[in-house]
Amino acid sequence: MRNRFLFKSLLVLASCVTAANAQHYDLVLQHGHVIDPKNGIDGVMDIAVLDGKVAKVAKSIAASEAVKAVDATGLYVTPGLIDIHVHAYAGTGERDSYAGDNSLYPDGFTFRVGVTTVVDAGSSGWRSFEDFKQRVIDRSNTRVLAMLNIVGAGMRPGFEQNLDDMDGEATAKVAMKYPGLIVGIKSAHFEGPEWKPYEQAVRAGTIAKIPVMIDYGANRTERPLYDLLSKVLRPGDIYTHMYSGLRNEQDPKTGKASAALEIGRKRGIYFDVGHGGGSFNWTVAQPLVKQGFIPDSISTDIHITSMNAGMKDELNVADKMIALGLPLQEVVKEMTSNPAKEIQHPELGNLTEGSPADIAVLRVDNGKFGFVDMNNTVFPGTKKLICELTIHNGKVVYDLNGLTADPWNGKTVSPAEAKRFTTMHVRPEKPSVAH
Repeated sequence: MRNRFLFKSLLVLASCVTAANAQHYDLVLQHGHVIDPKNGIDGVMDIAVLDGKVAKVAKSIAASEAVKAVDATGLYVTPGLIDIHVHAYAGTGERDSYAGDNSLYPDGFTFRVGVTTVVDAGSSGWRSFEDFKQRVIDRSNTRVLAMLNIVGAGMRPGFEQNLDDMDGEATAKVAMKYPGLIVGIKSAHFEGPEWKPYEQAVRAGTIAKIPVMIDYGANRTERPLYDLLSKVLRPGDIYTHMYSGLRNEQDPKTGKASAALEIGRKRGIYFDVGHGGGSFNWTVAQPLVKQGFIPDSISTDIHITSMNAGMKDELNVADKMIALGLPLQEVVKEMTSNPAKEIQHPELGNLTEGSPADIAVLRVDNGKFGFVDMNNTVFPGTKKLICELTIHNGKVVYDLNGLTADPWNGKTVSPAEAKRFTTMHVRPEKPSVAH
């Protein structure tokens, strides 16, 4: 009798061990339509996550293999979105400044639209980057990267036009101190006729081996856009605000892309939307897209004005490109693998096994929608992207409709259980992966 009891106990123990060992993954997303442009995936697949990484992408992964299984039927599953033009240097208290009150703390606008990585586009310069890093980058759950402004003081009123503070060597020195974190050099809003901002930006980018992003500021005949894109910038540099029409991006006779944009694309310059509050014009975007001059990357240029005007957020800008005729697969590419390539972070923007588990789960709503440009003119659309779920480094950071939550059983939960719900991660005892 004793041996029989011992045998049964061993069977139960073995069964428990087998069941525990069957849970190979933290999380599995099942039955979603996966769009992963870098890996050429466009179809219904399952994705498993383990220890903050993509562990497996396959036609079928059993729910029993994960601690948590999520049914994504009818939804699109993409890599976490990358917005390479934001302004996030908040907290200094400086009025009317992108190194202050004009900027936004990133966690308030990223995860709810599927964005897991942002690049602050020049809000800080080499003199102020350490402050920006301490105030925002080191405290954010969002992965925050940066482009240094060629102006040492950064994007501040009264400083942006200071030619004496544009130092390519000093800027490059700070960029090289933080490889991978500082991913580019930015020149923006310059009003003068001089070439110095762009020449010094390219000098810094060349020394640090990182790209330059240009917001071309005022349209000056002394420094034509054609010369910038044909002579000054290098292949791999980025021209933002491509659909503004304010700086000769559009040929006035044909309505198509100007000769400057055409030569820039032939030379390997990347073109970025950079919507902002005053840099997206339907009169420019519609004929250029119809022509086939589409973006390399979709970005917001988000700040306190643009977020409440026509731009709104990353998905709203993507909706506009869909309304103009781009397929969803192309739009996803312009928010994932393309910007990852532009900022030299090939590990991001894809669902390759072993890559960071940054994942967006999106719903496409069909209906009648209106999308507004910089001139407050509306363009009709029939599709709108909604973020249902965002995963960053393997953790659920946004869940619109509780896809990952446990069903309510009609009872009040204990504080410990409530904490488990709000902290989400299925293995909270493990340290989180650095963002």
